[in-house]
Amino acid sequence: MSIISTENLNLYYGTVRALRDISMSIEKNAVTALIGPSGCGKSTFLRTINRMNDLIDSVKIDGKVLFEGHDIYKDYDVIDLRKKIGMVFQHPNPFPMSIYDNVAYGPRIHGIKNKNKLDEIVEKSLKGAALWEEVKDRLNKNALGMSGGQQQRLCIARTLAIEPEVLLMDEPTSALDPISTLKIEELMDELNKKYTVIIVTHNMQQAGRISDNTAFFLTGEVVEFGKTEDIFYKPKDKRTEDYITGRFG
Repeated sequence: MSIISTENLNLYYGTVRALRDISMSIEKNAVTALIGPSGCGKSTFLRTINRMNDLIDSVKIDGKVLFEGHDIYKDYDVIDLRKKIGMVFQHPNPFPMSIYDNVAYGPRIHGIKNKNKLDEIVEKSLKGAALWEEVKDRLNKNALGMSGGQQQRLCIARTLAIEPEVLLMDEPTSALDPISTLKIEELMDELNKKYTVIIVTHNMQQAGRISDNTAFFLTGEVVEFGKTEDIFYKPKDKRTEDYITGRFG
């Protein structure tokens, strides 16, 4: 069952066409990896799903992006959309405030003021991001004092706190050490039981390990999209095979 689908999606930065006629369906409660060389459109596609590209003046979009069957540009207020479709960026970006306040920030903005309710959300979100045991005794400490890997998991917890249905992750481990990367990968294995996860990654091994489905992007197009094992071991397109085997990119 799909949760997000695009129909003939095109995106232009001024006169440059960054996405070309993309039609694809993202499966609910699965991890979908977007792979391809730098500048191929995968991060642009990811940012289109929760309308982050709206922030760029020169962007023009045509075609459709549907979330649960509804057009994200016509049927959703952008704030409501981003509550349902959360995003974790490449570099950890905790707010310069306590660990607790980082996680409680979103719920407070959405009107939750009750201390007991906030405590419950903070604990649940930190547990969901596999961070609770490491930080439960220092929730009032500044989040900027955490390690990079902990900061990234805090950003995941902050996103989980607003109870999204979809998690977008733009190379969430590229700035992390191997141990932190492994923790995030293990976390994704848990997250997709409750959420739909779409991840941009440059790391072929990571895509192979964590994703159910993979889309291979090249010069703004989706060359091939399907089950990860098929894309990696039985690609239909020669360009996919060349990229996966390291002949280019």
